[in-house]
Amino acid sequence: MNQAEFAVNFFIALFALVDPVGNVPLYAAATDGAPAAARRLTAVYIALFAFVFLSFFYLTGLGLLQFFGISMSAFRIAGGILLLLMGLEMARGDPSHIMDENPTTGVKLSTFADAARRFEGLVVPFGMPLLIGPGAISTAVIYAEEAKRFGVSGVAIGLGVIAGECVLIVAAFWLTSVISRLLGKIGMVIVIRVLGLILCAMAVQFMLTGLAGSTMGLMRHDAVAPYQGIHHLGVGGQPATPGH
Repeated sequence: MNQAEFAVNFFIALFALVDPVGNVPLYAAATDGAPAAARRLTAVYIALFAFVFLSFFYLTGLGLLQFFGISMSAFRIAGGILLLLMGLEMARGDPSHIMDENPTTGVKLSTFADAARRFEGLVVPFGMPLLIGPGAISTAVIYAEEAKRFGVSGVAIGLGVIAGECVLIVAAFWLTSVISRLLGKIGMVIVIRVLGLILCAMAVQFMLTGLAGSTMGLMRHDAVAPYQGIHHLGVGGQPATPGH
């Protein structure tokens, strides 16, 4: 895996877990009745919260594993199980009932005060664990291990990926009304369920890699690292000759 593949894989994994588009209906319900400026500022607060927490676990997660004596293989398997459960819930469930509270009152507040109060109400369960849940934390820690092979540049790429995800959170929440109109209820359900399917596949891959790292010869190499050698094969799956 090179740096570009690492960045793309990490980005896709986090995107499937954080799911800014899929969370648009929940965000719309949670900020219903708020002024447009307060909704936008609340989205920025949520994105900053996500960046701080994901970055914390990305930078310190491996140290926490060492402190508790947990191997990376064990964490991959445990993280894969969590991802699988979350993916199944996304693919089969209906998340629209998770949040229907609206913290509005008759007191008129400034934009900053209104956004701050709404953010306090959204930290749990919207910010955590809905956006930044066990699956996202597990993924950040697992990819932090992958980033070690790239040194400082790997750390920078990972933080850049996290920052990119948070920018998408802000963009999706700012475009709540537009996305909802474009996709409609059926479109939202399709997006959530497709991301759930992708997440389930990633979860199985995490578990296969964890089992391969903790056993001797139990897993096929092409199952643990799929497509790795595909460019080295010629026609009919035979090794390509030099210059071809």
